[in-house]
Amino acid sequence: MTSAVQKLPTGFGRLWTAQTISSLGDGVSHAALPLIALTLTRDPMALAVVTAAGTLPWLLFGVLGGALVDRWDRRRTMWVADAARAVLLAIPAAAAALDVLSIPLLAAVAFLLGLGQLFFDTAATAYLPDLLRRDPALLERANSRLRGAQTAMSGFAGPPAGSALLALGRAVPLLADAVSFLLSALLVRTLPAVPRPVPEARESLLRQARAGAGYVFRDRVLLGLALRPAVGNVAFLAVETVLALFAHDRLGIDTYGFGLLLTAEATGGLLGAGIASFLGRRLGTGTALTCTAAIEGLAILGLAAAPNPYVAGPALAVCGAGMGATMVLAPSLRQAIVPAHLMGRVASTSRMLAMCAAPIGAFLGGWLATTYDIRTPLYAAAVLLLTMTAVTASMTSNRRVEAALRAAAAAGRRDHAASKDPAQESAPDLL
Repeated sequence: MTSAVQKLPTGFGRLWTAQTISSLGDGVSHAALPLIALTLTRDPMALAVVTAAGTLPWLLFGVLGGALVDRWDRRRTMWVADAARAVLLAIPAAAAALDVLSIPLLAAVAFLLGLGQLFFDTAATAYLPDLLRRDPALLERANSRLRGAQTAMSGFAGPPAGSALLALGRAVPLLADAVSFLLSALLVRTLPAVPRPVPEARESLLRQARAGAGYVFRDRVLLGLALRPAVGNVAFLAVETVLALFAHDRLGIDTYGFGLLLTAEATGGLLGAGIASFLGRRLGTGTALTCTAAIEGLAILGLAAAPNPYVAGPALAVCGAGMGATMVLAPSLRQAIVPAHLMGRVASTSRMLAMCAAPIGAFLGGWLATTYDIRTPLYAAAVLLLTMTAVTASMTSNRRVEAALRAAAAAGRRDHAASKDPAQESAPDLL
């Protein structure tokens, strides 16, 4: 039986359910935290501090976190991270109930939640290929379902739920998010154990982190996969920074219409995630990635030139579809070709590059709009995306991708043979 018709294992259903529940909680807090902060201050810089605090862990500890995940048991890392976030959210909930909540406390909570997300997401990324035996087709199907659920919960259901719960009290959405993390932790604890990676020779954490980052930059396929979200984040944040103003001034869209515009993008993202596996099978993963990247650039170009909302909405939906497909195909390929003992570090390095690029894009968008015109950031983003597509097309071509998959399969067979050696000991549990 080929992987194209194999069923996903039962354990994946539990992982999917856990991440779906957690994504719903993320959507609730994503809407509620800024609104809670708004009840405490009207200072834009103070509000920005709360927002930025959640991204700082990726910038400060991204590669080191990946190195730790490669040392620790990944299933345990996931449930401990979720349980810790559940307990953490009880603190601002109690502070809100006692009317002692403050901006510094919210910023600290946002930072620690981001740290928990770093460990959970990195461990989940590393755990999934072991659960699915690094089968490329199964990984694409699994990531498609995970991405679709994440978009639906955090993009559609979570934010309105968070706003509605906030009407019941500032503590209510925080407690709801805490419950979601607790349920996720309980489900993750029931996941099946997977073989531990073959332990490396003992090295310092910094040296291991550097080795993981170096592995990304030396491998052309992995470097191409890392450049896409990094350059893409510069482009997309440049657009996002001015999108509300562009919609209001150029398209004549009110607040309600702007919400519909974002919904169109999320709808496209769901569609893209759903057809990603089909595109990978028909075009080959490398060609599919090049096509989706080109579609994103052309869609942003169409958005920049849009004369009205009826053109802008479909343009954003097409862009969302390209992004949704890319965010299924690229992680699936990475999980299929990276050795198990490096998976955490490679995943966190790629994520860190993308996170570091985001503030650059935000600044670029604001500067271009101030210096030139509100459409200029959109045109610049389109040019950046299309240039990135041309540069990375050869790095992730079908030929290179197939060669990487063959090499990974051969290495996997060697590792499997070595694991039958009774002299091999499992790595000690360091968490």
